[in-house]
Amino acid sequence: MLTTFFTAWGYDVSYLEFIASIVSFIGVALGITGKRITWPWWAASSVLYGIFFLQYKLYASAALQIIFIAAAVIGWYGWGPTGAKPGPVKNSHRIYILAAIFIATLALGPLLKYLGAASTYVDAVLFFGSFAAQLLMVYQKYETWVLWLVVDIGYVALYASQGLLFTTLLYVLFTAMAALGWSRWYGAHRRATRSL
Repeated sequence: MLTTFFTAWGYDVSYLEFIASIVSFIGVALGITGKRITWPWWAASSVLYGIFFLQYKLYASAALQIIFIAAAVIGWYGWGPTGAKPGPVKNSHRIYILAAIFIATLALGPLLKYLGAASTYVDAVLFFGSFAAQLLMVYQKYETWVLWLVVDIGYVALYASQGLLFTTLLYVLFTAMAALGWSRWYGAHRRATRSL
């Protein structure tokens, strides 16, 4: 799985990175539609990407995959058989979420530096931003996609700085998909509230 599958623009894409990217893309695409089947795909891509990120000493990105696997289990049981029913986050909770991301980043950054991680504060803020976005997704909040949009832009920069070309391109796609997800979920919420 760690051997080269193909080379593009001088970058060696391993079987692992290629398969993880495809499975992850499918999981996010299904998440946009709000289908419950998204969760097994998220779990599978998280296992694959966890192994991949460990190779590049992106420890926070690797650890995040454990959270994604747990969220996939919770999401599977939390969403009904018909899928997500998007709703909003309370305004006061938005402030708490941002404050928690900031404070937790300040705590994790020095630990990552001590461990010799390839990235410290950037990986830490993206870790907690992703953690919050995943929780919002589990709880079917349409703001999940706004947070994913911001986080995905950050991951494009991080993975590009680490020379992970194929995964960087995947996160460029994820950025566009996050905008589409926000539009779909917010639209579903608006239609549901109008029909009440």
